[in-house]
Amino acid sequence: MAENNLNGCSGGPKLVFACSGAADVGAIADQAARKMTKDGAGKMFCLAGIGGRVGGIMKMTESAERILAIDGCTLNCVKNSLEQAGFDKFDHLQLADMGMEKGSSPVTEKNIAKVAAKGGKMLN
Repeated sequence: MAENNLNGCSGGPKLVFACSGAADVGAIADQAARKMTKDGAGKMFCLAGIGGRVGGIMKMTESAERILAIDGCTLNCVKNSLEQAGFDKFDHLQLADMGMEKGSSPVTEKNIAKVAAKGGKMLN
């Protein structure tokens, strides 16, 4: 799973797509993306719109300066959804790589902040 970085030349938005799955790590990924948006590090965007190939969401994603995919578990649903929609230049943050395992990672402010901080660094 290589990380692909955009050049940062387009001047478009920095978009964050997050897992929002039913597991604890999905909740952490989702809340971290929301924190990143609140903190101004990037803008959480609609992964369901990517899956549904919604025109406006696809166009906005195509115009992004940078894209961050945050996956809660090793199924990598966010990464796979973006790739299947034709996006191949994005950074990928996998919570398992940060020591957060599905079913044993409490949804705490500390875990959310840890993921948001790492995601913010990846977007800048």
